[in-house]
Amino acid sequence: MRDFHLPGRSAVFAANGMAATSHPLAAATAIDILKAGGNAVDAAIGAAVLLGICEPQMTGIGGDCFVLLKPAGSEEVLALNGSGRSPAAAAAQILRDQGHRTVPIRGIHAVTLPGAIDTFCTLSETHGRLGLAASLAPAIRYAEEGVPVAPRVAFDWADEAPCLQGAARDHFLPLGRPPKTGEIFRAPGQAEVLRRIARDGRKGFYEGEVAEDMIASLRALGGLHSHDDLAATHATWGAPIGSDYAGHELLEHPPNGQGATALLLLNILKHFDLATLDPFGPERAHIEAEAAKLAYDARNRFIAEKSPRLDHMLSPQTAERLAALIDPKRVMKAAAPLSEAVHRDTVLLTVVDRDRMAVSLIYSIFWGFGSGLASTKFGIGFQNRGAGFTLAEGHPNELAGGKRPMHTIIPAMLRHQGRVTMPFGVMGGAYQPCGHARLVTNLLTYGMDLQSAMDAPRSFADQGLQVERGYSDATRAALSAMGHAVTIPQEPLGGSQAILIDETGVLIGASDPRKDGCALGY
Repeated sequence: MRDFHLPGRSAVFAANGMAATSHPLAAATAIDILKAGGNAVDAAIGAAVLLGICEPQMTGIGGDCFVLLKPAGSEEVLALNGSGRSPAAAAAQILRDQGHRTVPIRGIHAVTLPGAIDTFCTLSETHGRLGLAASLAPAIRYAEEGVPVAPRVAFDWADEAPCLQGAARDHFLPLGRPPKTGEIFRAPGQAEVLRRIARDGRKGFYEGEVAEDMIASLRALGGLHSHDDLAATHATWGAPIGSDYAGHELLEHPPNGQGATALLLLNILKHFDLATLDPFGPERAHIEAEAAKLAYDARNRFIAEKSPRLDHMLSPQTAERLAALIDPKRVMKAAAPLSEAVHRDTVLLTVVDRDRMAVSLIYSIFWGFGSGLASTKFGIGFQNRGAGFTLAEGHPNELAGGKRPMHTIIPAMLRHQGRVTMPFGVMGGAYQPCGHARLVTNLLTYGMDLQSAMDAPRSFADQGLQVERGYSDATRAALSAMGHAVTIPQEPLGGSQAILIDETGVLIGASDPRKDGCALGY
């Protein structure tokens, strides 16, 4: 139990339904839809699309989506991959010939086709109750009337605004500058797009005037995108992958997402007695950082849409051999040479309804404002997911036509003794697998309550070791003495949402204080 003398908040308890999102308006919208008779899918779609208006720097209808879904009356979990593909005419050699060694983070070369809208249409048709129009109605209203810009959103908006180019500046900087906290942001062009989707389904987006706006805009910017590419964009169903930790099964979305990285990271951490370590001390942070380096190195080698080497990444022997490379007292020089013999921005929401349908949905345009580009007429921001490809010749994730890139966004669920107990996710680009492992170990190894497990300080081995201000100066000094290049990140690490379904069926929701959001129930 938290200390009620100190700042913080309790988890939210409810019996009928629960939503946890990164923005209060989205959480309230999800609850309104549940109260109106909708199910968790209806509510998740409504909240997700609204987040594209409330947090346009994070997500939007020009982006991608991944979903884990537990239908009502079942403990089976389904995976829906809503990631778009590269244009059919794309090729790594084109960029290599232009002198590129990696796919540029911003600009036209990084733009893949948007898969989220087909995902929402598919979800609504197969598992929704009220229909797509009901789910989209709140976002249409807010896009037309406007939403007050929240504090974290204003911070991110100002930070990412320099990347915006051309039409994107017109649509996302309507005052000629980033909006300040409390100023109203409107997106009338997106409201019109959503009205057409509500009326015509996927045809309202992937065909007709909206499609023409997207493709004409992309071609004018030098893109290779075509109407055939857009028409071929479809979400695909699959099954989650999983691994055991402390008697619980962590379920992750399969590749081309990076969920296998979280599973490998936890499997490496099993080889250390974490429970004996101070949860906020240097020893745990060090071991987690070293394990993350090895797991991310494996991700970079193997995760791709096809032939992702899951048999190797999820093998207990792989984790054991990687764990043996970690010195508990010193930083490894580099993960790649050591392991050779062994082998960024998003929104996440989760909803559980009265019938215990559970949804973990993650929806993203990748970096802040994605590619920095938008369609001319309707202001659809284009994602930069193509930056997830490699230009290394022969690599399974090499850029090629009609291919899905390696994705950082990963929804997750915990299952215990055959019962799904917690849909959850952690935002934050590359941090996400590390965030999943940290949240799970906070809960299952250190026995923290759900909100405390989210509130706890985080660290991440990325260009040195980023250590949040929640750690003590003594811990930072000890990590430096081990050889880590310790920095305090400008932004907090990630953000998370989760709903725990306890043994009695009560719902316990938590939302990360690093964002503007909340959990709400009824």
